[in-house]
Amino acid sequence: MKVMLIMRATDAAVEAYKEIPFEQVIENMGRFNEELMKAGVLLAGEGLAEPDDNAFVVDFTSEPPLVTDGPYGETKELFSGFWILEVASKEEAVRWASKVPLGPGAKIEVRRVTDASDFDPDNEWIQKEEGWREEQAQRAEK
Repeated sequence: MKVMLIMRATDAAVEAYKEIPFEQVIENMGRFNEELMKAGVLLAGEGLAEPDDNAFVVDFTSEPPLVTDGPYGETKELFSGFWILEVASKEEAVRWASKVPLGPGAKIEVRRVTDASDFDPDNEWIQKEEGWREEQAQRAEK
């Protein structure tokens, strides 16, 4: 089963983060990522930049959708990075999520990533997407 671990911040987490030397943060995350890789469960993972001039929100409550620049709302609305893991069970996902080296106030949201089995296999768009995924895999091999 594929799961996404989503790092979420709170105001307390942002303040606690300021007390940790940045090099220590990088080392802690590096060690965690290395552990994920050695275990063979890491499929993808990235950190996200703080909201800046390149960040924006597309709000679909109007027509046409409204595009707005930051600042965003509350800190709890932000997420700062993610990992996608291939795990055998929810329990394994819990074990990995519990190991993320984050401090007080930080949260990890864990969500299952859908796959083709979640949808009608006869649906034209599901079939097309499966073909696209195969094309992407072939490109990645080159």
